[in-house]
Amino acid sequence: MNITLNNGVVMPALGLGVFQSAPKETTAAVEAALATGYRHIDTAAAYGNEREVGEGIRKSGLDRSEVFIETKVWVSDYGYEQTLHAWDKAVGKLGVESLDLLILHQPAPDRFEKTIAAYKALEALLADGRVRAIGVSNFMPHHLKELLAATDVVPAVNQIELHPYFTQPNVQAADAEHGILTQAWSPIGGITFYPGWGEERKNVMDDPTLAGIAQAHSKSPAQVMLRWHLQQGRSAIPKSTNPSRIAENFDVFNFELSAEELAAIDALDTGNRNGPDPDIAREERFAMVIPEA
Repeated sequence: MNITLNNGVVMPALGLGVFQSAPKETTAAVEAALATGYRHIDTAAAYGNEREVGEGIRKSGLDRSEVFIETKVWVSDYGYEQTLHAWDKAVGKLGVESLDLLILHQPAPDRFEKTIAAYKALEALLADGRVRAIGVSNFMPHHLKELLAATDVVPAVNQIELHPYFTQPNVQAADAEHGILTQAWSPIGGITFYPGWGEERKNVMDDPTLAGIAQAHSKSPAQVMLRWHLQQGRSAIPKSTNPSRIAENFDVFNFELSAEELAAIDALDTGNRNGPDPDIAREERFAMVIPEA
């Protein structure tokens, strides 16, 4: 299942996420995902595993053109020249000559002038053909408004925390208004286990509404959540390093949720963010240096 981005680039809607995947596990996870049928891998400079993602892609035996590679520029590399160099670092680690989608990892409102400069560098990379599409991550409507006012290219993607307990309808609406694809990180609620956030929060996987819908379709709650994303036109990037779970998460194209089931899942929204608030500066984390190699 593919989605056409606002610049005409075609992207597989479902991808493998590798956030918090240890480098030594990442290569095998990517290889397993590509063997299963995934053709979209999402990584980031800040994850520290771009090199292993590239290795997994090469080990798969697939041609580079068959795999959609998405990665992210970290805040410490914001600024025009710095972001151009961030591209160099990313392609060097991944072992490729171009990227399919390059996005800014955080709005970083405490240094938004650098965020704007970073995005202008993405525009230059796009114009040069070094990336096929550009976008953002964790941008709220007010961040998007400021970005759009200062730049020329509308982001193709906005990757945000999105699962049944936190659906961010205002962000989805702002994205839709501008033709930006909403892409879900933590699409099955795994962020409830994010270090420092959510230790006492309820696991989405245990929700009785989702369990009932899953039982009706002989599917798992995770499969139901991924189907919910896809049917509502979003991209989703579930993370796993377990080959059987990777395969399960991809087995979502042979059933359909009813309008009533989709509405029931929408109604689970608590409005409570589980991950970090994009409007709060995390100076120590933002200062993390991305290695050259």
